[in-house]
Amino acid sequence: MSCIKLRAVVALSGLALVCAAHAQQKETAAPKKAAAPAKKAASAPKDAVTAEFEKFREVMEDASPAELFEAKGEELWKTKRGPKNASLEQCDLGLGPGVLKGAYVRMPRYFADADQVMDVERRIVYCMVTLQGFKEADIAKKSFSKGPYTPDPVSLVTYVAGQSRGMKIAIPQKHAKEREAYKVGREIFNFRAGAWDFSCASCHGEDGKRIRTQELPNLTSKKDAIRAFQGWPGYRMTGGLMHTLQWRMNDCFRQQRFPEPGYASETIADLLTYMGVNANGQVYKGPGIKR
Repeated sequence: MSCIKLRAVVALSGLALVCAAHAQQKETAAPKKAAAPAKKAASAPKDAVTAEFEKFREVMEDASPAELFEAKGEELWKTKRGPKNASLEQCDLGLGPGVLKGAYVRMPRYFADADQVMDVERRIVYCMVTLQGFKEADIAKKSFSKGPYTPDPVSLVTYVAGQSRGMKIAIPQKHAKEREAYKVGREIFNFRAGAWDFSCASCHGEDGKRIRTQELPNLTSKKDAIRAFQGWPGYRMTGGLMHTLQWRMNDCFRQQRFPEPGYASETIADLLTYMGVNANGQVYKGPGIKR
């Protein structure tokens, strides 16, 4: 862990110097601003900051803490636990009982035994309940990482996701319920409501949007859609926590001032179906690092 911390300090120090340099450049260039088109003057520093964050992320991913959660997830997957004293090795993630390779990049998908479209976390919780005897309500009480606590499904999702590293996303749309999930997910993505009249599309439906130094991907476009999946599950450096897409989606609802969906809900599975299908054909490189 000392190596990881050292890399983080070095990377953050470098990033701070770059940001300081950008600030100094802006002050120096201020008198010339009137002579240049405003659009071009504003875009250059944004592109440079984005490039530096990408370099920063590459340095961190050389010794990603996500690997520790992946190892923990493997242990949880293979260990007999719960009231039924069973492992998850017979859990079917869509490619047959116990088959993990390529499963993550093919979910959400329809499961006949549950008669539902499920994303990977929803399916893992389903297996923890049906195979191991855990209660879904108990799992939902502590569903997201907080402080020193990492829920078991987070580590399990990280392990499963690691088995699809370097593979192409191929979310299926063969079953009628899979196609329905895509349509409903698209409606959820574009639905405006809440105190601020926001939707997912308010931040992620157009090119060129940004929050401070964070470039916002247009998740409706083919080239940016991969960023909905890329790096998730991800180790969040700002909090030192491992998070999955379930958390990311819930947090987006919170930021829109919407009521947050229930844990591992149909709403999130539909939304992830829409975003995943948009990213089909692109290579998954997670689990990863997030700011």
